[in-house]
Amino acid sequence: MGKKGKKEKKGHGAEKTAAKMEKKVSKRSRKEEEELEALIAHFQTLDAKKTQTVETPCSPPSPRLNASLSAHPEKDELILFGGEYFNGQKTFLYNEFYTYNIRKDTWTKVEIPNPPPRRCAHQAVVVPQCGGQLWIFGGEFASPNGEQFYHYKDLWVLHLATKTWEQVRSPGGPSGRSGHRMVAWKRQLILFGGFHESTRDYIYYNDVYAFNLDTFTWSKLSPSGTGPTPRSGCQMSVTPQGSIVIYGGYSKQRVKKDVDKGTQHSDMFLLKFEEGREGRWVWTRINPSGAKPTPRSGFSVAMALNHQALLFGGVCDEEEEESLEGDFLNDLHFYDATKNRWFAGQLKGPKSEKRKRRRGTKAEPEGANNQECGGASAQAPLEVVKEVVAEDGTVVTIKQVLTAPGPAGQPQSDEDDSPEEAGGPVVEPCPRSNAMLAVKHGCLYLYGGMFEAGDRQVTLSDLYSLDLHKMDEWTALVEADPETQEWLEETDSEEDSGAGEGAEGGEEDEDSSEEDEENPIT
Repeated sequence: MGKKGKKEKKGHGAEKTAAKMEKKVSKRSRKEEEELEALIAHFQTLDAKKTQTVETPCSPPSPRLNASLSAHPEKDELILFGGEYFNGQKTFLYNEFYTYNIRKDTWTKVEIPNPPPRRCAHQAVVVPQCGGQLWIFGGEFASPNGEQFYHYKDLWVLHLATKTWEQVRSPGGPSGRSGHRMVAWKRQLILFGGFHESTRDYIYYNDVYAFNLDTFTWSKLSPSGTGPTPRSGCQMSVTPQGSIVIYGGYSKQRVKKDVDKGTQHSDMFLLKFEEGREGRWVWTRINPSGAKPTPRSGFSVAMALNHQALLFGGVCDEEEEESLEGDFLNDLHFYDATKNRWFAGQLKGPKSEKRKRRRGTKAEPEGANNQECGGASAQAPLEVVKEVVAEDGTVVTIKQVLTAPGPAGQPQSDEDDSPEEAGGPVVEPCPRSNAMLAVKHGCLYLYGGMFEAGDRQVTLSDLYSLDLHKMDEWTALVEADPETQEWLEETDSEEDSGAGEGAEGGEEDEDSSEEDEENPIT
């Protein structure tokens, strides 16, 4: 009995110690949150000084990732909002609003009073009603040293017709998070997953919420069946049949003290509304056929032609206990929900141009009649192992046997090409993760993102387009040289990575180092 009592006493002591630690960590986390809230409030005070909407023609936006790129529902425009940038020492967050005029190939910075606070890894969904609305939920704000995070749980709508921001306050919504996914479904916004991270802990979600666009109310859905495990950064898309597909994503769990193990999910689920049973949803796991993407995280998603979901790039992480190596990708994949099948997107190359050259006539720029996607320069075609037209008549060229895509700029070996045809480099986005995608008039637009070169993170600001009808070649609309990007060594940051001062001063430093961009802080 005595031994048992000692064990019980020892157990109670351990519980008390754990409870004290939990309380201490919670207190520290709350303090960090309050510090970030004060910083966010400071930025909002500066934003509040803007009382009029000002539109200024500008050069392309500065490098960033985890922003949102959306197609305007009525105009030939793309909408860029938010994002983040890391220069090796400091993290910069944005709440800038840019529009890209597709026909004119011009950028405009639009400063609108009372915008959402600076953020990245949020979700943006465009709906057509009332002249177009851009809905934004959640995302995160980071301290200048990138070690503290604040996760938003706010909902905003940008009325595109009047260019006014409105914060929609409705109880019962999701908790603060980033890396979640959100789609428009009928007259609702459906939100899934995401994560919340503090200095000491993190949590991933697999909950589902619906926001009614008529009543402006949140409701938490409780689907039956076995759904996805908690994750962030997955693919979420609506099928032609009105169901919702979830694919892949990323999560991590602690395997021992200060050691986390990440998981790159490659499973797929269908969330279906049950007809005849009001408010009832059901999860079903599905196993699509075809050329499935290799496991990855940080991929980008857009809705392509014929309601097909398009997946681009990402990174395949190889984790050791003390290190993390990433293989960045730039391949394209299409998921056809009607057939429950994956297809690997393969470019054909500018074939019409080759034929013109062989007849001895002057080649015309491919896409000269396609104003939406811009003119394409004459490039050598990509080598195609085999071409197969999809059964539904889509123009996507299919590789039946999927092989890992080669690195950007891989040399071609087509013996039929003449010397002048074989000489040009392949134009395509370099491998990257966390890029922004949007589709307008059957043309895919890709902006920014990042890749790693050794210990350096390279953030991109380039813009590419690809005609999804032709699937011939990428067009570089904005080119960027990563070598010109500022990178400050981490060893130098310890001297000047102060908390509050770095937060405000960092933004001013960004102003002085980037002539092309005006930061909201003045």
